[in-house]
Amino acid sequence: MTTNDVGTTENRERMQENLARLEELSERLVNVLSHRHPTPPSLNGPDQGLYLKAAQAYWQEWLHNPAKIIEHQVDYWGKTVTHFVEAQQMLAKGKLQAPEDPGPSDKRFANPLWDSHPYFNYVKQQYLINAEAISNAVEDIEDMDPVEKRRLRYFAHQIVNLFSPTNFLATNPDALQKAVETEGESLVLGLENLVRDLEANNGELIVRLADESAFEIGTNIATAEGKVVYRNRMMEVIQYSPTTEQVHETPIVLFPPWINKYYILDLKPENSLIRWVVDQGYTLFVVSWVNPDGAYRDVGLEDYIEEGFLTAMRVVREICGVEKLNVVGYCIAGTTLALTLSLLKKRGDKQVKSATFFTALTDFSDQGEFTPFLQNDFADGIEQEINQEGILPSFIMARTFSYLRSNDLIYGPAIRSYMMGETPPAFDLLYWNGDGSNLPGRMFTQYLRGLCQDNKFAEGTFELLGETLDVRDVDVPVISVAAETDHIAAWKDVYRGVQMMGSRSKTFILGQSGHIAGIVNPPTKKKYGHFTNDDLKLSPEEWREKAEQHAGSWWPTWEAWLKKRGGKKVPARIPGDGDYPALADAPGTYVRLKGADQAR
Repeated sequence: MTTNDVGTTENRERMQENLARLEELSERLVNVLSHRHPTPPSLNGPDQGLYLKAAQAYWQEWLHNPAKIIEHQVDYWGKTVTHFVEAQQMLAKGKLQAPEDPGPSDKRFANPLWDSHPYFNYVKQQYLINAEAISNAVEDIEDMDPVEKRRLRYFAHQIVNLFSPTNFLATNPDALQKAVETEGESLVLGLENLVRDLEANNGELIVRLADESAFEIGTNIATAEGKVVYRNRMMEVIQYSPTTEQVHETPIVLFPPWINKYYILDLKPENSLIRWVVDQGYTLFVVSWVNPDGAYRDVGLEDYIEEGFLTAMRVVREICGVEKLNVVGYCIAGTTLALTLSLLKKRGDKQVKSATFFTALTDFSDQGEFTPFLQNDFADGIEQEINQEGILPSFIMARTFSYLRSNDLIYGPAIRSYMMGETPPAFDLLYWNGDGSNLPGRMFTQYLRGLCQDNKFAEGTFELLGETLDVRDVDVPVISVAAETDHIAAWKDVYRGVQMMGSRSKTFILGQSGHIAGIVNPPTKKKYGHFTNDDLKLSPEEWREKAEQHAGSWWPTWEAWLKKRGGKKVPARIPGDGDYPALADAPGTYVRLKGADQAR
């Protein structure tokens, strides 16, 4: 038998194996899709009325200013025809090469073949011409409501991203090269990854961003030592073990968001805010929220406040034997902390010494990048889903956030996983990002309608627990930290909310980077700086222009502010040593519940 014969036999055997795997995977794919419980159509795109309004507005523009429309159309036609003619001329000369000008830099087109190969370069250049034409067409529309225009711009951008040639096997040189090199093995592995992701999410396509097998909560992430000292249906309260002999008398209670798990603040020792706070000599309690299922259908913001915030604060005061607390709220928990402070003001309760807000919105007058998702068609779809399930499944919020950076968080990972057959990276931040929580139906409806859409808290008309709550009621000393490139809680909106608060002592810090990296920014990294300015009467733009820039993390700046409100030093408190015995080791039990397991 010759070498070629051996190679042929091996190739045939490998092909047969791949074909057998394809058959099995196809059966699994059909099975999972046939049992998929579809979400309301309005959650997958805008109401068709948006495109009708765009068409009407475009037609009006054509009638009133045909010259501009014709000019842009001719420009598009001209570029397309010129592009085709140039490609034909190169072929006629027998030069199978791309033109010298490779076009603008774009990391999607990093493979050299996009610039050197005539076929791939032609496809790329025409895609960029088409993308520019679509963008210009949207911007040409003038007689359209600003909110609708903003939505149209967003969805047009999503369409452009969707039809990138990198998203299709026939026009992706990386995927084609990998398929050839592996004799099709990469495509089989990609299909296997696709089927696995669909099965893990009940038929919904949620691209897995991290290798889940690389992490175990409590083993190599969320490892700070502590004890669960209280548990009810809403939360577990974790008291962290001291690392100093003495601590400040006033404890800190930290309320993380319940959209994701709290351990974003304790991913690993070197970037753990939880460990850092404890190391500075504070008694720290962190709430770990339950991951709700359909039984939590009627749980509302009032339940999060009464059974979450107020209960945790009572438990901590009893454990530490103090009358006052320093409290922290992150993202939606920061918004709810502000509601809680307004309620305490109405009740004449002075148990809070100071409040810290991380990327927390209280003024929703500018809906920012979430404008496309905060209109009635999308909100109606949310309510339809909630009425069916009792909860908003975690994947819907995850998908919404991901589409704000669709090339980075959807298409790029999908290409690597499904077309290249690669295993997602072992990246702790991306693992956390995929470990979302479901949201109780009533709570999310209150948040969506009352706060995001109607902005009732900023307007002083938000009714809850028998009181009318107003952001101006927040009168304790506050410090608010926002992030410069935050896509979720835009810093200017956070700043305006702080301006409305009634506190005489208000501090605002603007960190560099985004919603996560802007907060999880340990001093040892020396990566992102921050800005401060004591004059909060200025507009956001003026505040930023006149702000002082500081190198490095904002954590020490915050701690210097916190120390003034920490009280005298007392012997360190040991978790579980008192009337609240330890129920479990940190990170507890609620944090291990997966959103996909709880939903549907």
